[in-house]
Amino acid sequence: MTTTLTKTRRPQQADRPEGPQRSRPAARRRNWPGGLAGWLWLAVVAVPLYWTLITSLKDRSRYYASNPLVPSADPTLENYRMVVESDFLQYFVNSVVVTAGAVIPAVLVSFMAAYAIVRGRRMRVLRAMNGLFLMGLAIPLQATVIPVYLIIIRLHLYDSLTALILPSIAFAIPLSVLVLANFIRDVPKELFDSMRVDGATEWTTLWRLAAPLTRPAILTVSLFNALTIWNGFLLPLVLTQSPDRRTLPLALWTFQGQYGVNVPAVLAAVVLTTLPVLVLYAFGRRQLLSGLTAGFSR
Repeated sequence: MTTTLTKTRRPQQADRPEGPQRSRPAARRRNWPGGLAGWLWLAVVAVPLYWTLITSLKDRSRYYASNPLVPSADPTLENYRMVVESDFLQYFVNSVVVTAGAVIPAVLVSFMAAYAIVRGRRMRVLRAMNGLFLMGLAIPLQATVIPVYLIIIRLHLYDSLTALILPSIAFAIPLSVLVLANFIRDVPKELFDSMRVDGATEWTTLWRLAAPLTRPAILTVSLFNALTIWNGFLLPLVLTQSPDRRTLPLALWTFQGQYGVNVPAVLAAVVLTTLPVLVLYAFGRRQLLSGLTAGFSR
């Protein structure tokens, strides 16, 4: 007698794909509080800029009689002409000289000091110097106005652009050293060792290895210091007296009288003062991004 054995096979799931299973995309949840906070912050930033721009194009006689948030029916450039004719170019040159004269030495000194702190051999001395730089961050500018004023008087530098450049360098160095030292510390040690094996000096290693690799940090520190010094008001107010030594933030007082303020002219001066800052930021941002992506394009 012949018996036939039949194998029972489990039904296969035809809908299951052979490859790895794909998870369903998670449902997107709308962050209403975050979006509302973003629009609120945009309004807080955009409304003052909009008011500044439209007010600078209004006539002084019609400024108080019109709605401050409504543009003028007949905009005028009379305020800008008044600002340019009020020695604006002299103030602009003074600001450029002070900013460039303070940023360039401060960044150079900070970069060399940061390299010595990170890669130096005399660690005890360098750690003590690093501690002094960190202590400089804890001292605000307002607390040193009187000592700085007395030092400038003793050096016979009062009412000069040098009196503005020297303290600006001193106050820009601590933060610059901190940022640059942390950035140099992230550079692999093997790169410095390979340069020493090839016979490179410390000076060559500083400018041919550390400087290109820390270019983003150098540009960031330079841009931050430039914006801080450009917008500085306290040092020019205390250390200068002559009208031809004023910088742009201090020159805004020119449009303030004894019994009133020419608000449209002041805001026109604010717009002209802000334009170089925007150009510098745009240029620095482009250079910063190119420095960050330079290593990947090679």
